[in-house]
Amino acid sequence: MSLKRIYAIYIRQWFLIKSNPVRLANIFLWLLIDIFLWGYISKYLSTLGQATFSFVTVVLGAIILWEFLSRMQQGIMTSFLEEIWSNNFVNFFASPLKIKEYVAGMVLTSIMTTAVGFLAMVLVAGLVFGYNILLLGFYIFPFILILFIFGVAIGIFISGVVFNFGPSAEWLAWPIPLLLSIISGVYYPLSTLPLFLQAIAKIFPTAYVFESMRTVVTSNNPASNIDLLIGLLLALAYLFLAYIFFIKIYQRNLKNGGIARFNAV
Repeated sequence: MSLKRIYAIYIRQWFLIKSNPVRLANIFLWLLIDIFLWGYISKYLSTLGQATFSFVTVVLGAIILWEFLSRMQQGIMTSFLEEIWSNNFVNFFASPLKIKEYVAGMVLTSIMTTAVGFLAMVLVAGLVFGYNILLLGFYIFPFILILFIFGVAIGIFISGVVFNFGPSAEWLAWPIPLLLSIISGVYYPLSTLPLFLQAIAKIFPTAYVFESMRTVVTSNNPASNIDLLIGLLLALAYLFLAYIFFIKIYQRNLKNGGIARFNAV
């Protein structure tokens, strides 16, 4: 792979953001809305009942981690959709650019925008609500790693779905993170779910991350290394499958001429 061509994909997205600052809303606006919304809800909940832990610590920690995954997924997806909306996708492949370099460029773009958004969330949560992400200790690293890999996998998979069914399929992309959050235990323990949903949750790496996070925060017990390993292996498996899916869709569209749907008119 050529690092220069990967960087070219990234720098195109950077120029798009630089030329239209309104695009920054996609990076910062929804993140900050979620932090303030859930931060104040958590503060209110802390005034009720006899909770033995801080709702701010538990809920804001979960929101920050979940938004990290969502931004990774959406960063890749929106990079792809930008080219679809502008009828520019096919133009890339009039150059020596390889499809794997294009995917790597989308991932690099998402890493940069997600990192900026993540730092903004942590800063606002700390200044406004006194939340310290370092309360998770060493576990912040495996949590972030698993969510990063799975977020990339979702982003590539959704891009593949749009690539397969055409631009009209983008409406399928936006609800996926919300649907996953229901069975990932982001806002509540998995034991809250019906048994059949608990079984489904176990096939997603996010469930292992958020259950482990609650264990660390609410009971000060160490997270299970087995659970973290299972989460990591699942995330890697999904990444591999998503990449193969995207490549297969690309090759099929190239062979049957379906890629012409994404050309300029």
